[in-house]
Amino acid sequence: MLQTLKANRGAVVAPHHLASQAGLRVLQDGGNAIEAMVAAAATIASVYPHMNALGGDNFWLISTPGSHVVGIDACGAAAAKADIAFYRDQGFDAIPSRGPLAALTVAGVVSGWQAALDISEKWGGALALPRLLEDAEYYSRTGFPVTASQHLNTADKLAELKDVPGFAETYLANGNPPETGAPFKNPAFARTLERLGGKGLDDFYRGDLAQDIAADLMSAGSPVTADDLARHEALVLPPLEVKLASGTVYTMPPPTQGLASLILLGVFERLGVRRAEGFEFIHGLIEATKCAFRVRDAHVTDPEYMDVKPGDFLSADTLDAMTASVDGSKAAPWPEAGPGGDTVWLAAIDGEGRAVSFIQSIYWEFGSGMVLPETGVTWQNRGTSFNLADGAHNCLMPRRRPFHTIQPALARLTDGRVMAYGTMGGEGQPQTQAMIFTRHVFYGQDLQTAVTAPRWLLGRTWGVETTKLRIENRFDRSVLEALKAAGHDVEEVGPFEEFMGHAGALVRHPSGLIEGAADPRSDGIAAGF
Repeated sequence: MLQTLKANRGAVVAPHHLASQAGLRVLQDGGNAIEAMVAAAATIASVYPHMNALGGDNFWLISTPGSHVVGIDACGAAAAKADIAFYRDQGFDAIPSRGPLAALTVAGVVSGWQAALDISEKWGGALALPRLLEDAEYYSRTGFPVTASQHLNTADKLAELKDVPGFAETYLANGNPPETGAPFKNPAFARTLERLGGKGLDDFYRGDLAQDIAADLMSAGSPVTADDLARHEALVLPPLEVKLASGTVYTMPPPTQGLASLILLGVFERLGVRRAEGFEFIHGLIEATKCAFRVRDAHVTDPEYMDVKPGDFLSADTLDAMTASVDGSKAAPWPEAGPGGDTVWLAAIDGEGRAVSFIQSIYWEFGSGMVLPETGVTWQNRGTSFNLADGAHNCLMPRRRPFHTIQPALARLTDGRVMAYGTMGGEGQPQTQAMIFTRHVFYGQDLQTAVTAPRWLLGRTWGVETTKLRIENRFDRSVLEALKAAGHDVEEVGPFEEFMGHAGALVRHPSGLIEGAADPRSDGIAAGF
């Protein structure tokens, strides 16, 4: 059974132990939380390739003692050529979910690393970029043991991915999914990391590497061009926040679904549930989720196309009104389904109390499935969340940014603690975040206990179409029966299902103590010193 990590000089948590250890090594070498996060993010792109890649997007929350929390939005926009006519003229009424035509948005990952390292430099960060990419390059070049998660996801999605350009050459062994424990290498990706270390991260967008990327994209049939790459910049901006009795919780604004996470917590706090794990706790969080998802599905898209201010939904009066709509004993009608996703969440806290909550995604497992031969980079399919109906919410437009289920979470509590927490898992992200936060902060559960505890998921994740209330069978039988009696469409699932997310959390106390927790559903650890 995992135990809560205790450290005081620094800690990292990630859903793969090699990524956690890469970040920890940076902290031990004198690096700061941002530098550790870049090392961990690069490493997990190597060793958890079905979950994320440099061809995806990321979002950051960065907390520095005595300063405002800062957000980084590294979300790539749709290509200039990617409009509704581009797909309709090829006979599509929906964007293909896999292959080159699914790879229609710019990859923001590397720009997010650079924006964060610019902040790190102001802190005095001094570790060289090749040092930060060292572990990732090593594992891609020399190999690492395939996880059960990679094997199972490769096997499960093989039929739809095996003919996508670059997939079989990169991810299969003699035409079959690599076995768990077998060595896996991506030498082309190792060379890309080496080039980035030597030339700098901007080479991905405006250098020789960008030209190679653009050539491979064009050859495969993606609409993304060198000009689209060159136009891209990550955004540094203030996060969204909601004030609770226990402290202030932060997340990223649209195009992420972060607003839903904050509405969920704001409504649930107002319900006044007195204890965790019973019917009132689960029912209250589920009904608060429905309040949050209604707002998300009606309004959240690229903020340039929104006609409402996200912060308006977090006012006390608005949250009070949503809370009043919740029936404490009866489930509201559902579903109102939204998209799923595939992601990794990581966090780091250094000895100076600087905290990073970070999330990186290629949308579905293996993203578009397309691997660029020159660089070994897997490209995301985030743009498939766009709609091809003229005038529809979140309809495709050139250079419009797609809706994102992913968002990191961070809290500054009234007792002086700082908490970085999050998970992967599509629509499950705000729900799992709320479970971890409320269990630990509202009800005082040990941090690892809060992460390990049984979960539920209302809606979709990992491309699964069901919108039932899937709930782990570790809950007390009387609670499960009470949920069914209240009208919830319950589907019981086994313990520690991977689709319930790979969550984690770090908490720094005013004394300097750092606590960490990793998810037993993942291959990760919380590592500290």
